[in-house]
Amino acid sequence: MTAVQMRLNAELFGALQTISEDEGLMKKAVKSLKRIASQKQAQDESLMSMAQLEDLVHQGEKEISEGNVQPIAIDDLWK
Repeated sequence: MTAVQMRLNAELFGALQTISEDEGLMKKAVKSLKRIASQKQAQDESLMSMAQLEDLVHQGEKEISEGNVQPIAIDDLWK
């Protein structure tokens, strides 16, 4: 864990400690953190892993070597 992460963790837990006695504020904090976590999870799921990228490149190379590609005019890429 980096120094920045440690500082951010301390700030987060300090803020939670400050509001820990107020149930309403804690519910808001939990709701906000769940929303942020779900956005992060959705973003992570949309990213391609390195293994998936390598598989895609290998598949493309295989199709090219087998001649299974249709040439595209450069001008058609901008349409």
